[in-house]
Amino acid sequence: MTRPTSRDVAGAAGVSQATVSLVLGDKWRGRVSERTAALVRETATALGYRPNLAARNLRLGSTRTALLVVPALTNEFFARVYTGAARIAAEHGFGVVLYPSPDGTGPARDPFASARAALDGVIASSMAAAALDAIGGDDLPLVMLDSDPASPAAAHVNLAMADGMRQIADHLLHHGHRRFLHLASAVDSWTFHIRARALADLLTPTAELRTTRAPLTVDSGRRAVETALAGPGPRPTAIVCDDDILAAGACKAARRLGLRIPEDLSITGFDDLALATAVEPELTTVALPAEHVGEHGMTALLAVLDGTPWTAPDLPVHLVVRDSTGPAPTP
Repeated sequence: MTRPTSRDVAGAAGVSQATVSLVLGDKWRGRVSERTAALVRETATALGYRPNLAARNLRLGSTRTALLVVPALTNEFFARVYTGAARIAAEHGFGVVLYPSPDGTGPARDPFASARAALDGVIASSMAAAALDAIGGDDLPLVMLDSDPASPAAAHVNLAMADGMRQIADHLLHHGHRRFLHLASAVDSWTFHIRARALADLLTPTAELRTTRAPLTVDSGRRAVETALAGPGPRPTAIVCDDDILAAGACKAARRLGLRIPEDLSITGFDDLALATAVEPELTTVALPAEHVGEHGMTALLAVLDGTPWTAPDLPVHLVVRDSTGPAPTP
């Protein structure tokens, strides 16, 4: 059976091949009516038409491929970011190559002989920014996720991280907590710096805030909290963790020390991973719309490639209150 061509679609729809090309290339707005665009898409679907991407890419000098750079595939958050980016990419005939930094959050090997030859643009998490040096392709359009808005990039997609910390602080202060431990990520990244700064600004001078840092693993979080709680001075009544993985470690530390959650110690996380409902008690945490981050990242890259300025407000986040937080213990 002969594969239908754009000429076949044009003939069946009663339009020109140029119109078919505009519609199926998603360049029709302002040039073709919505009714005609819908007719072309319906006709192409009915005929089983599939564009010859290789020929089109050769003609346009484009691979229609984006690179998504993330710290690690083992982190559920970034798997969801990829899902969102890939969904938007597929709607526009793009592919997404997922590139996790082999060491999690550090330098990486160049995955391509020539980034310019293989890619149209890059979407990168600030947590994997060091990998960009190895990838090269400095002239490629770059969209940064969860990064300093002042950093060089064609566009930025950020989450309202400071507001997430505000919601945590308000929740715990409302429950009477005044002695806090911040279990901070040891990763040197803007997203964690902004969380730490927001928490300090929110709690000073109404509460006491101590900070301890740990790599992003459950066991590292457990050890850091065990050491912090064994230190001198009054014990904190609430632990604010930079993510759910560290919060799970904090919960393990509390149990090993014979502390009840939340009667003796309230614990909060960040991300709302599946892990948040796997621990007992279930974790109060800030839910981040990871798939929306990916969707906005790919949308921003498409806008940049189309020569359209792209700006958007920070994506909202919200506190999910579960059983790991409660009133501060009575002295």
